[in-house]
Amino acid sequence: MANAINKIKKLELSEEEKRKKELMEMQEALVDNKSAILESLKLMRHMEDKGILPLLNGLVGQGDKVLNVFVKATDKEENTNALRNLLLMVGMLGTINVKELEPILLKMNRGIERVAEQKDTDKKTGLFELLKSLRDPEVNRAITLMLTLLKGVGEETGPKEKNTGQESDERAEIKNR
Repeated sequence: MANAINKIKKLELSEEEKRKKELMEMQEALVDNKSAILESLKLMRHMEDKGILPLLNGLVGQGDKVLNVFVKATDKEENTNALRNLLLMVGMLGTINVKELEPILLKMNRGIERVAEQKDTDKKTGLFELLKSLRDPEVNRAITLMLTLLKGVGEETGPKEKNTGQESDERAEIKNR
């Protein structure tokens, strides 16, 4: 009968065989990801042409110093408030109904165009001309829109405000100064 196997000896590869195997794996990975690698190289070339790559290398190389400067800059109260306000404004952008805002913005642009066409004049508008302009349908429509806007601005928005509590107290404290 055969003897039991007591020891298993692993087949060990020489350094040269390991390198050949690793090189084959790398070649396969390059071939499998050819398009992604070529696009990455193209992106890196554009970044180098624009000077972004050296900038990033410098930032990463001096990471601790850059981070230290950033932390010191954000430690100032005005910068902290600016960052807080920026985040609040970005959050508010999500609440704006662009579909409803677009026609109003187009009308505002047209009004600005008309003002630019008229240029500066010393002509004064008297009370009679002001009352006469109320008969103009465009002026009447604009005044109606402005009154509607003023009513909306005057509405109570307390329940909808996200920025309440401590910051409201801070604003009240600043007003009292």
